[in-house]
Amino acid sequence: MTDQAVDAGGADLSGDHRSPAATNSRFLGRTRELKELRADIERAGLDTISGRKAPRARVLLIAGRPGCGRTALAEELVRQVAERYPDGVLRARLAEPDGTPVPVGRAAAGLLTALGLPTPPGAAEEDLTEALRDALADRRVLLLLDDAADAEQVDPLLPDNADCLLVAVSRGPLTGIADVRPCTLGGLDTKSGVELLAQRIDPVRITVDPRAAEHLAEVCQGHPAALVLAGGWLAARPKATVSDLAKQLHADPAEGAALERVLRLVHDSLPGSAARMLRLLALAPAGDVDPQTASALAGCSLESARDLLDDFTALGLLRTVPSALPRYEVPGCLQPRLLALAERQDRPAELQLARARMLERTVRLLQSCRVITETDSPETRERLKGLPPGLRFPTPRAAEEWLLERREALLAAARLAVADGELDTLARRLMSQLVRAMVAHFGTQAAAGDLYGIHRLVLDVARRRHLPREQAAALLNLADLDARTGRTADALARYRAALDAGRAANDPYATGRAMESVGGAHQELGDYDRAADWFGRALAQRLARGEREDAARLYGRIATAHAYAGRYGEALRNWRAAVAAHRKAGDVAAQARALSELARVQEYAGRPAECLRTCQEAVELARRAADARLQAALQLRLADTLERLGDPAAAGLHRGAAERMLGDEIRPPGPAAAGAGEGGRGGTPREHGANACEIRSASSED
Repeated sequence: MTDQAVDAGGADLSGDHRSPAATNSRFLGRTRELKELRADIERAGLDTISGRKAPRARVLLIAGRPGCGRTALAEELVRQVAERYPDGVLRARLAEPDGTPVPVGRAAAGLLTALGLPTPPGAAEEDLTEALRDALADRRVLLLLDDAADAEQVDPLLPDNADCLLVAVSRGPLTGIADVRPCTLGGLDTKSGVELLAQRIDPVRITVDPRAAEHLAEVCQGHPAALVLAGGWLAARPKATVSDLAKQLHADPAEGAALERVLRLVHDSLPGSAARMLRLLALAPAGDVDPQTASALAGCSLESARDLLDDFTALGLLRTVPSALPRYEVPGCLQPRLLALAERQDRPAELQLARARMLERTVRLLQSCRVITETDSPETRERLKGLPPGLRFPTPRAAEEWLLERREALLAAARLAVADGELDTLARRLMSQLVRAMVAHFGTQAAAGDLYGIHRLVLDVARRRHLPREQAAALLNLADLDARTGRTADALARYRAALDAGRAANDPYATGRAMESVGGAHQELGDYDRAADWFGRALAQRLARGEREDAARLYGRIATAHAYAGRYGEALRNWRAAVAAHRKAGDVAAQARALSELARVQEYAGRPAECLRTCQEAVELARRAADARLQAALQLRLADTLERLGDPAAAGLHRGAAERMLGDEIRPPGPAAAGAGEGGRGGTPREHGANACEIRSASSED
């Protein structure tokens, strides 16, 4: 039985691994259980007996208390039968280390990502689970779901494909799922328990007193996690005998299972500072610990934290996580027990201070992670020099790797900080820096799924703290992501809510952006009258504030809405206003694009001669702006107009000029593409790209 599995009963089985977990130690015991589980895979189900084809995957259940080796058994079963499932093994953990169930939608999204399939940010749970079942309908996969709380978590993820196999690990039965094959685990047999001890200590210490080793295995009730801790305690004390440990545990008057007694013994034998750090590790988000987290929680140096983490690993209190960075995991069976120890022995204020130190360290690391991407700025270079050496990243690549490795823990930290409710200022700063770091390293599109969840958390805090300005920012961000994934009606509702919040905060930026976005959503839904009306409201605000560039763009958006509605007169009037506004602002390229759109509407309105003159003027402006791509596109527009006017020779000259400028890559843009430059038919204005993930913070240093 592997050390990684036996001491946790719930290894971190994230959905992004598709091959059986590697094992470094020999699997011990459970021969009968393995034989029964393998036989259950082949055994006829109730549907087969009744003559019907099995509509869903076979479900095997491995039930038992955390730490009893249930995950180890599941992994060994997966290793033995994985070759039958050519499309791979998918893993998902359905509970946080503290036992909190993972939302089914998040688990489904992780499994879809493991399959290399897209997961639209903010998609409903039903849509994600349906997409997962569709993806597995023609695949032959083995699905391992660890730490399932109940049938309601497992059933939505169950493939509608009898060629798949689902192995669930749970504390109890999955009542409600038909034809589940249960396998309930107790302790290891004495022989396997002794062998497990021999993997942790010098076998000679067992050989000289085999009866004591058997007695220790019995005192530990064959519980794998307890035996691992006992072995670690003995390994750290070469002069102690196995018999001494068995007597100490047997004489422990305190009530509790074997694991509690062994953990208490190991904890009490540690020096005071080490015992305190061990307790505080229960506060680590997602049970994921690195030296920075441990150092911040305990308030000690990084070197001390590294040494203690290695000592805890040798004792079996932590597991190392395969990673390019030093990372450890608090076993799921120990996390609630360590937290209970912390709540008994540490004052609430001390625990809160430890959480605050951890969040503050995380904020500073995220800030450093983002700043390393902006080294072209002298101000940024100075800020980097001002950071302590332990918080600096040597290169942008190193920062990105850290962000990838710590992604789940960082997201969990944000969730825990918001749920805590007492550290909202730190939570807001953490989420702000997390968004900025993700956008800087991954880009808005790639990080959209994570950003959606973070903006929801920001909205929760803003509502709880009655912060309308931050409510407006979060609602705008969520609505933008909704609009990009086709949920335009949802986006419209959020844009309206953002407008209300912006007005409550007296925030002209938020209200202006919200009004424009409401117009964009109406335009996307085909309601061009309302779109033009909302664009007009946004325009009035921009004009009142003297924001000429934004006003010029809004004239274009109003004109586009009128053009889609077939009101060419209104469209022409607004495009002319846009041209005039760009001329006043001195933006020659924007003036050329607006003239191009004016020419398009003139063509639609049946005014080819005016269209030709406008196109020629636009080409000249593009030439003055030294925008070769725009000039070539306008030359093609001019060529099309000349062809419709019956002058193919002149059209050929202009088309040839365009091809000489940019070659074959230039193609005539479609109506929607050409209109995008001035705010086409999209649900959000062009300017929102830079601000789509903005989180406003009250902290000036952010």
